[in-house]
Amino acid sequence: MPTADLALRDEYAAAVERLAGRTLDALRGAGGAVAPAFPGTGPVPRPVLAAARVLGPDVLAPQALGATGPDEQAVLLLAEAHRAFPPSAFPAPAPAAGAPADPDQERAAGAALVTAWRDWGTAVLLARALGPAADALLPGTTVGANGESTGGDADGGAPRPGHAPHPQPYAWQAWSVRMAQLSALALPGLDGPVHDAAREHSLALARGAVRSVLRCDQRVAARLIRWLAWLAADGRQLPLEVEPVLERIRAVSDGSARTALELAVAEHLLTGGVS
Repeated sequence: MPTADLALRDEYAAAVERLAGRTLDALRGAGGAVAPAFPGTGPVPRPVLAAARVLGPDVLAPQALGATGPDEQAVLLLAEAHRAFPPSAFPAPAPAAGAPADPDQERAAGAALVTAWRDWGTAVLLARALGPAADALLPGTTVGANGESTGGDADGGAPRPGHAPHPQPYAWQAWSVRMAQLSALALPGLDGPVHDAAREHSLALARGAVRSVLRCDQRVAARLIRWLAWLAADGRQLPLEVEPVLERIRAVSDGSARTALELAVAEHLLTGGVS
């Protein structure tokens, strides 16, 4: 990889960590806004927009969890990031049964599906926060003058991907990794097929969390514990105790702001619920 590409990648990765840190501070009540600059006062640096795009729904996690009041700057930053990096088209349906499986195509379809569901979560939270302004500020939503979706659904006009994540939950190792990639959807105010899959297959999530801890993959473990915390807040019986595993992950964490943010969201879910 050329040196210039490596430098750009490092710059974008650092921007994600900084924005995750600001979001974490807001969630912990440490003060300061999530958005480092108010989008209406001038151009926002592209790495900051890319960072907001990567974090997606988690940019609005502090207000979704009730840790802060409405954060107009964070909402506008996320909306601008959505415009700067528009959501790609939803992936085509999975191939028909009996069709030969191409591993590369399966991986690409899985990654596209994860992106599509994360975009859905972002669009739902943004559409609710923006109300009627979502039509102008957020491409792809249909929100009426009263702030409700003109399509009559509960998603604020955000289109849903065609199907829930694959592979199937019986392949729990691969499925739990896929659910970890979707941990940003484990927030109050979001509910859909991904959440139904989590409710139905809590044992697969628990197995994935324990496996990730044993493999020292703390980022994946933190994301799966976040899903289990969401299930606990949703009133579900779980096959393991969340708090001791959460403390274990914190003790051996990789020290990144993104992992710390996952753990902080899990803690808020355990104490505040999802209502």
